[in-house]
Amino acid sequence: MEDLQKIIEEAMKKAKAKINDVNIIIAGKTGVGKSTLINAVFEGNFATTGSGKPVTTKIMEIRKEGIPIVLTDTKGLEIQDYQLIKKELEQYITVKNNDANPNNHIHMAWICIDENSRRIEDAEIDLCNFLADKVPVIAVITKAIHDDGFRRKVQEYLPRAKNVVRVNSLAFQIGQINIPVSGLEDLVELSMEVLPEAQRNAFAAAQKIDIKQRANRAHKIVATAALSAAGTGAIPIPFSDAIAIVPIQITMLAAISYTFGLKTDKALLSTLVSSTITGTGASFAGRTIVANIAKFFPGLGSVAGAAISGATAAAITTLFGEAYIKSLELLFYRKTADEIDMMDITEELKKQLKIK
Repeated sequence: MEDLQKIIEEAMKKAKAKINDVNIIIAGKTGVGKSTLINAVFEGNFATTGSGKPVTTKIMEIRKEGIPIVLTDTKGLEIQDYQLIKKELEQYITVKNNDANPNNHIHMAWICIDENSRRIEDAEIDLCNFLADKVPVIAVITKAIHDDGFRRKVQEYLPRAKNVVRVNSLAFQIGQINIPVSGLEDLVELSMEVLPEAQRNAFAAAQKIDIKQRANRAHKIVATAALSAAGTGAIPIPFSDAIAIVPIQITMLAAISYTFGLKTDKALLSTLVSSTITGTGASFAGRTIVANIAKFFPGLGSVAGAAISGATAAAITTLFGEAYIKSLELLFYRKTADEIDMMDITEELKKQLKIK
């Protein structure tokens, strides 16, 4: 296909532009397990290998290349430092939330409380009330092993938290008893619910706990692409001339890849396109895949003479997008994002589309 690389570059730009960073404040006393929690929830050993940028005496922003999230760490929430931390946080959030670009705002806060302490400090109560005026707050009870009514107590003392969730971020053993990782899926699900819609794709991509969250966001991308394809196909287009639909589908592929947290590049998209989309013609998937897909649409006619109506363009785009989502879901249940390579993806997608 002519200008394929140009189409791919444009598709990557469009898809990446829709993955906005999500900004989360992580607050809690020293030793509460913030770093362990961060590394358990997010891709890339984030708290250990991310780059920290001090923005005040007690506040640090942590980022990692390729992961669309910025974590603001309060560096401990000790009694003697609390008023300073609160003052710096207030100034920091004010600057962030007054930014003209809402993608630079603070979108959520996690306040971490150690279950083993069995105590809720005045500073934690005050911080929750202070933050709740500005952002959604989730109270995260860390190192959760024996509740004994502690969650109910946290709910009582932090009524302005959107929810209270108990998590144990690291499996370990006490005597003969194995303590498993727990609560992380609940935390991810609750976080998705309170985040602005514009930040949900980024959070889905950054977290590694719940593959279904990524798939759910990807389904929305497919629906949008199908709608766009329907508009393009409103005037019937011969399969052999359906080049106008290809950029829509490549953009869809790129957006789904980003949402699953893949390191998407031109090489990946070029391989996917050459293996599945373009084939021997400038149509949706060339003669090979169209021959397979045609059977799903009775009355479509011969491949050579068939025309794409709006409904057919949308249906074919949906079929292709959902096959890609299914491929990635299966791969992510077996491997991490770093372990999945180009060959894994193309082979699984071809299998889903029944291409030899």
